[in-house]
Amino acid sequence: MIIFAVALLAVSVYLVSHLIKVYRYRRILAKIPSPDGHWLIGNAVWLLSNRPEQMFDLLRECAKKYWPIYRFTSPYIVTVGILHPKDFEIVLSQMKHLTKSNLYDFLKNWLGEGLITSTNNKWQKRRKVLTPAFHFTILKHFLTVFNDETEILIKKIESTCTNTAVALESLVSPTTLQIISETAMGMRNIDDTTKTRYRRGIRKLAEIIFRRIWKPWLRLAFVFKLSEEGRDEKSVVQFLHNLTHKIIMDRETQLISGKILTEHSYSGRKILRMLDILLMSKICANNMDYEDIREEVDTFMFAGYDTTTSAICFLLLSLANHKGIQNEVRKEIEEILGPNRVPTYNDLQQLQYTERVIKENLRLYPSVPFISRIASEDFVTYTGYQIPKGTVLHLHIFDLHRDPRIYPDPLKFNPDRFLPENVKQRHPFAYLPFSGGPRNCIGQRFAMLEIKAVICGIIRKFDLEEVDKDTDLKFIPHFMLKPRSNMRVKFVPRNSL
Repeated sequence: MIIFAVALLAVSVYLVSHLIKVYRYRRILAKIPSPDGHWLIGNAVWLLSNRPEQMFDLLRECAKKYWPIYRFTSPYIVTVGILHPKDFEIVLSQMKHLTKSNLYDFLKNWLGEGLITSTNNKWQKRRKVLTPAFHFTILKHFLTVFNDETEILIKKIESTCTNTAVALESLVSPTTLQIISETAMGMRNIDDTTKTRYRRGIRKLAEIIFRRIWKPWLRLAFVFKLSEEGRDEKSVVQFLHNLTHKIIMDRETQLISGKILTEHSYSGRKILRMLDILLMSKICANNMDYEDIREEVDTFMFAGYDTTTSAICFLLLSLANHKGIQNEVRKEIEEILGPNRVPTYNDLQQLQYTERVIKENLRLYPSVPFISRIASEDFVTYTGYQIPKGTVLHLHIFDLHRDPRIYPDPLKFNPDRFLPENVKQRHPFAYLPFSGGPRNCIGQRFAMLEIKAVICGIIRKFDLEEVDKDTDLKFIPHFMLKPRSNMRVKFVPRNSL
């Protein structure tokens, strides 16, 4: 009886102390502006009364109304939306707030603890291992793949897609998937059925993840496993993992046999792809196993494929909607490359106007519209709000890029925003299409080269004509920036103009 009483007292003390801690935590955050809510359940009713497809627009309204910071409260979590570039700098510029929020936990059944989802020492070690895979000398070699796949895409457009409205994502995604497959993993001759199933699998997982976010009961692991969404995820993840395992094992066999080391060289240096570097780390240093490698392979297939697909699709739409800018891009490319020559690495570095166009496109349509971190310690925002340790921080890149205080007339497509003299006037954390600080995107130079190479090929062969207006775009909540409906343009062969 005494033991029971002591145990009950201990539990009671723990619960009371925990409730006091939660009360103090929420009282501090209550000073941050928020939509109207209930004293007990916060904004839960407001959040759940709106359909998921409405949430993207509602978040934009909150950004305008409550700038530079706002809060959402529910019975189980409080999140803080960050909008000011100086607050972005506080969170992103240091090695402190590296841990991603629990939103990314829903990716872990697929990605495990790869570079996107891992943190602290594991993230730092993986980043150090992978950085050499994106050295500029290796990127120069990969340009051959970019150019070859662009030529295949052009032939596809010429044979099936000219002078008619074309849905961009289904057109571009096979190209970007093949590029990341070949350059990062050394995958060749993947059949079209497998590619199609892979793309559909990624899309299906994204849908499942956002249903889990939107339906609180699906966040419970045992409920999710028994649900239709849980069964669907298990099936898709099994397929993706099996494909990745096969890629790893095939590549390791080639590596051990010495075949890979004689495949390619650049300026006398052997070229190792990302997967090769991971396998060498396993074979030579014995500091990675197959599961570690699988995590990074899946992570890069996901991040390197979907982000560049998004960027290229939005860029093609923007060029179709802004013919004057399209003509200037074409003029610069033809002055440097002529009508047919494939670009070299040095050629792409000279495309200064084209690069400004790409940057402006990524300002309006950042492939990753927000990122989420956990505060690793107490801090005070630039505007004076206290943020307690453990707070979930949503950093809204989409709103940052469209802030009229930073970018006057923000919806206007204006590449001159990225002239050197204009860039100097802005806060360094006012433009973050590839995130910022020590945890920025490791593949950003890869992505920029790929986008430039694809545009060089397409813009010299086709005139892009408007079908859908960029001003009519509506978006859905997603890890990537996704329109509600297909984006379409018309490709008109230039030899027919």
